Amino acid sequence: MYRRLRLCSNRGGYEAIAEPPNPLDLPSVRSRLEAEAIPVVDARVILIVSLEAEVTISRAGRLLFKTQDARVAERTFERLRVLLGLPPMERERGSELAEG
Repeated sequence: MYRRLRLCSNRGGYEAIAEPPNPLDLPSVRSRLEAEAIPVVDARVILIVSLEAEVTISRAGRLLFKTQDARVAERTFERLRVLLGLPPMERERGSELAEG
């Protein structure tokens, strides 16, 4: 499960980290996204995906959303979750997103 979507320390975007870790098979992820006509740059150890927000996907399952808009990050996460069968995001009580 992805515990939360949180603002990165440099405030340049949001990140989602799976707990426990959710390793991803990047070639498989790339194939699924390209089958949906979603542009993907394969940098071997990460994928850079062009959705509503640009997303960097690591082999460890960490997702970085290049946007300062929390709602855009949430929508982009949800789209990836559905496309890739990722675990859901746990909702925090009292707020939609956490700042880290």
